[in-house]
Amino acid sequence: MAMEGSQTSTGTGVPADAPENCERCPRLVALRQQARDKHPDWHNGPVASFGDPDPRLLIVGMAPGMAGANRTGRPFTGDHAGDLLFATLARAGLAQGTYTRERDDGLSLHGVMITNVVRCVPPQNKPVAAEVNNCRPFLLATLEKHRQCRTYFALGRIAHDAFVRAIGKRCAAFPFGHGRVHDLGNGAHLVDSYHCSRYNTNTGVLTTAMFEEALFTAAKIAQIGRWG
Repeated sequence: MAMEGSQTSTGTGVPADAPENCERCPRLVALRQQARDKHPDWHNGPVASFGDPDPRLLIVGMAPGMAGANRTGRPFTGDHAGDLLFATLARAGLAQGTYTRERDDGLSLHGVMITNVVRCVPPQNKPVAAEVNNCRPFLLATLEKHRQCRTYFALGRIAHDAFVRAIGKRCAAFPFGHGRVHDLGNGAHLVDSYHCSRYNTNTGVLTTAMFEEALFTAAKIAQIGRWG
């Protein structure tokens, strides 16, 4: 198996991060242009991976949020999901600095990188299968670029399924389940969590304690940070 957002190409010839005006997905291109017209001061483009350039834990999200990462240009930065994610990373000793919902807050991650299976914001914050497939080369390039990383943390079923398919395995053999740890072979592991979205936390599907336990499990497997 095979990110501070670099455009460096891997051996596949595909960059680990999508180009600024990627044209792979018509729906996402159209939404991007609408956002640029309405909010010209926002990022409004593919969002590069963020974190330690030599990660031991790769957090795999679904896609940027419209007023979150699509606004700021940094994964999970600017919305409720990021509030919970970065606070939990800080408690695990994996984030340094103060998270302020802005890209220039000086926050840094240690041993961790965050990426998304779809790099542009989708309508209603939910990509369709074709968009996940179109963006897969960037996920594969990210995995190749950071092939020393052997622990992965999937946020939600869409991210989980996209990751499992990207590494050439069957989703039926690795069913999603919150807190579940999957042995992928060759020393690699995937840990699942419900997505840390406002919907999941407001409805009680995911509590802070549940999310912390899952992320701490991933950190412990990766042998980084603190776990209790």
